[in-house]
Amino acid sequence: MAEHDRVAAHTFEEQLESTLESVDQAEEIVLRMASAMGFDEDDRHRIGIAVRECMVNAVVHGNRYHSRKKVHLTVSRLPERLEILVRDEGGSFDVSTLPEPMADANLLRQAGRGLLMMRAFMDEFQVRQHEPLGTEVRMVKYLAKAG
Repeated sequence: MAEHDRVAAHTFEEQLESTLESVDQAEEIVLRMASAMGFDEDDRHRIGIAVRECMVNAVVHGNRYHSRKKVHLTVSRLPERLEILVRDEGGSFDVSTLPEPMADANLLRQAGRGLLMMRAFMDEFQVRQHEPLGTEVRMVKYLAKAG
């Protein structure tokens, strides 16, 4: 039995400050859990980028560095997947209002690039409005089965 097959289901929750230091802290937490589950280096790199992009969005665009607002991080280690929830306490956000980053007119613009990477690097990606305020992003990465 592989070591990661014995890893029990576990959920970790943390409230982080609205600072860029929290981006590093969140990435470290998630990557530690991903490593314990047996994700390979390439997947850990993809997961790390997705978490960083998500946290930057929450701190900068969601909470706008507001010292009283927190970023809520929940990481669930399940038998076949890693599930990550990042929620800010900012205003609502409608992902459909962002310009398509791959459209010719937007290729040199930065808007939407982080969301594009999160979608590309994770197996599941969802954005929803959280009541009463804030945006919640749910990302899932499935552990590949050895063939």
